[in-house]
Amino acid sequence: MGIESVPKFIREHYEVHEWKHASAILKEDFPNEWKDLTSLLRAFRLPKSWIIKPGGRKSQVSEYIDSYLYERGWLEKEFATKVVVDDQSMDSPTHKVDCFKNKVGVEIEWNNKDPFFDRDLNNFRLLFDLRAISVGVIITRCDELQEIFVDLERGSSYGASTTHMGKLLPKIEGGGGGGCPILVFGISKKLYVEEA
Repeated sequence: MGIESVPKFIREHYEVHEWKHASAILKEDFPNEWKDLTSLLRAFRLPKSWIIKPGGRKSQVSEYIDSYLYERGWLEKEFATKVVVDDQSMDSPTHKVDCFKNKVGVEIEWNNKDPFFDRDLNNFRLLFDLRAISVGVIITRCDELQEIFVDLERGSSYGASTTHMGKLLPKIEGGGGGGCPILVFGISKKLYVEEA
């Protein structure tokens, strides 16, 4: 079992990568969370209006994904962790995970600065080592979407130093996620829709 366990529609409409058998773990050990994720990815579309609208605190892509999962019992989660040496205790809080449910963490990186990938992967690595998560999922954009952004005169808003698949893969392949199983979905051109 591997990427072929990911439903065909998702494999055809997203760029999919995995490390350490993440899709098999999700499908077999976390079937409810797998169902939530696959139904989200089947339902998601990228409307033109979401691209041409100037950005704010959170993109409409992130809002859509967060809302979809929150309605199914996922939540934004910060973990209270600490280091204890002898009798000395030092708080060591993690960064919040965008969406969390039953040991599965999901991060949405649509158009942040690319160091956010380092933060996400380090967080997944730490939380996996602490047995707080079993699988990390990152949803980002495919490099090919840049052509659409340029055509819509939004290319400079989605620059080369922002979060996209070409920035993420080398970080994971270089060991950024440590031992954490990771599954990555890149939003492709096939999900882009022109509104009437």
